[in-house]
Amino acid sequence: MLMMIILSMIISLENQLENRNKTLSAEFVNNHDRFKRQTSIKSMSPDDRPSCKPGAQVPLVRVDSSQRLYDLRQEFNSNGVNLQGVIIPSEDAHQSEFPAEYDKRRAYISGFDGSHGLAIVLKDKAALWTDGRYYTQAENQLDCNWILMKQDEPNTPTYEEWILANLGTSSSMSNRNIGLNPLFITSSAWITMDRNLKAENINLYQMNKDLVDTIWQFGRPGRPSSKIHVLEDKFSGKNWQQKVTEDVYKAMMDHKADVLIITQLDEIAWLFNLRGSDVEYNPFFMSYAILETQDGSLRIRLFLWDKLRKLTEQPSDPESMSKLNVFLNTGVSGSCTDRIGMCVEVEDYSTFINAVIATVNKRDVKKVWIPFQCNYAIYKVITKEIYQGNTPAALKKFQKNPTEQQGLRNAHKRDAVALITFAARLENQVKSGQFPVATELSAANQLDSFRGREIYNRGTSFPTLSAYGTNAAIIHYMPSLSTNVEIKTDNMYLLDSGGQYLDGTTDVTRTFHYGVPTNRQKECYTRVLMGHIDLARFIFYKGSYGPYGREIDAIARRPLWEVGLDYRHGTGHGVGAYLSVHEGPGRISLAHPRVDKDIPLDEFQVFSDEPGYYETNGFGVRIENMVMVVKKRTKYQFMDSVFLGFETLTLVPYEPTLIDFSLMSPAQIDWMNIYHNKVQREIGPLIVNDTLATAWLRARTVPVNINKGDNLKINFILLISSVCLILGMS
Repeated sequence: MLMMIILSMIISLENQLENRNKTLSAEFVNNHDRFKRQTSIKSMSPDDRPSCKPGAQVPLVRVDSSQRLYDLRQEFNSNGVNLQGVIIPSEDAHQSEFPAEYDKRRAYISGFDGSHGLAIVLKDKAALWTDGRYYTQAENQLDCNWILMKQDEPNTPTYEEWILANLGTSSSMSNRNIGLNPLFITSSAWITMDRNLKAENINLYQMNKDLVDTIWQFGRPGRPSSKIHVLEDKFSGKNWQQKVTEDVYKAMMDHKADVLIITQLDEIAWLFNLRGSDVEYNPFFMSYAILETQDGSLRIRLFLWDKLRKLTEQPSDPESMSKLNVFLNTGVSGSCTDRIGMCVEVEDYSTFINAVIATVNKRDVKKVWIPFQCNYAIYKVITKEIYQGNTPAALKKFQKNPTEQQGLRNAHKRDAVALITFAARLENQVKSGQFPVATELSAANQLDSFRGREIYNRGTSFPTLSAYGTNAAIIHYMPSLSTNVEIKTDNMYLLDSGGQYLDGTTDVTRTFHYGVPTNRQKECYTRVLMGHIDLARFIFYKGSYGPYGREIDAIARRPLWEVGLDYRHGTGHGVGAYLSVHEGPGRISLAHPRVDKDIPLDEFQVFSDEPGYYETNGFGVRIENMVMVVKKRTKYQFMDSVFLGFETLTLVPYEPTLIDFSLMSPAQIDWMNIYHNKVQREIGPLIVNDTLATAWLRARTVPVNINKGDNLKINFILLISSVCLILGMS
């Protein structure tokens, strides 16, 4: 018996030793792999970039950041703490995708001005992360002080990995501080980064003053503070009092929230039916809002720069009828004293954080609702229970009301007239060799001018992306004086543009070829078109939990995936009603991870449908329409289920010269014929006394019936049309 006990003990000890050895071996392997990974990351250098290798040609658009980086590093100790580096996001305090020029800190320090990116500057290194839309642009604009981090590629280190690899491991946080302004990062991003860095004994330091602001003294644009205009009910479909009462207050009651804080500029503009011009291409004004329940009613506060001027100045927009103080039923000083009915208190923008602190510290405030995009500077001062989610303004804004739906249809018709009229003239100019020659910049300026003539137009919704030939392979290429080229007949021309109208926002992309495309170009264009049509035709079941946009993204990619091609951007972004051209919270994208703010597809949401393909140093293709989610009638009705699909809002024909109809299915061709018939029927009568545009439109909306002679027939029609365009005939 004793021997058995001893034997059992020996076996147990052997097992323990074996397990311990396995654990030590696994730890050794993990530590060895981690060491190799960190060594590899630390060795990353700007010299790895193609344009930074010896003898490489320096791109004309490159920005010298040496002095800016030197000045920034000189400030590393000015916050009263020894910083090892700083993190510089793209966003402003409202987490805007497109911040005002004044707030483009990351663009200033790096020279890269794409809409997405984050820079980290250490004492001896600098790195910038961006996504696949901007790899080529970043390579060209960043000088050789910068390591370019391609976020979509599998071995690219995270922010925290790169910082750790360069600071090294330590058992102490002493002198291991990385600075970040809490105004310019979401609360969730701060919390995640702080946790990851603390695990490696690195402190994420809250900077009281922004170091880029400190060094950016000369040539910085002024702080924006434009006039604010009222968007009348005939455009908004609902007055601000109804939105506050029916949409916001009810949602606050449902969530038992005592306070709602709104930080997103587009949500505030939508809620109060106000528009401004603080942010280029976006009708927004710098602002915050706090809504607070008080004895069965709401206290409503709006925070603005230069509030006294804005409250009483005369509107300059001919469609805006009221002064701001009258519209909001407030006094000339922004006070609601002695006001009857709903009133908005208007306070100074600079007092907002203190107002949040005072509000949330009230005894009867138990729960505070903040948006997902709320910055950490606001989040950290809230001492009560927090509910973080899409605000009622975000959700209602994204689901267009009947007036907004019709406004968007009307705006897209006028937008189509402008684009078709322009496109006919550009083709005539290029093919006939008219002088002066057409260039990317001249075409963009001319199109902007055509849009500006349309009723209710208030400018473009983003800078016109006019890209010829190899420039079109850069996904978000914008022409400049240093990159501008002539538009010719030997390659493809990609044109992505949009307008802001009082009754809607537009975004449309078409790709053209004014000569004879190669078979490769035709196949790529056709496959992009096939995916674009497949998504537009798609009908889906509306379930309790979806579908989400990312779950249908692959439909548009399938024709490209079948032959091993793809594109590095999402297939669809939300679009506002005279708001942002990139509107959240929904999107159709496999190019981004799912985030908390994503919402299921639902009726009257508006998205882009824009697959593409980009061949580096070759050409680029993108086709984009705006589509609205609507109910669809189906042959059968499954247990009272609801099926949804898309109504196409954009009404501009495709480019038949680039289509290989033999690749397309009968269903795809039928859809295109129906679409072109609608374009001709609805836009044709709106083109008045313009034989050039009429002929151009007619040639591109001829029905296609595939047989052996059809491609020849289509090409013959286009040839005759081209001759007519050049001769100015109908």
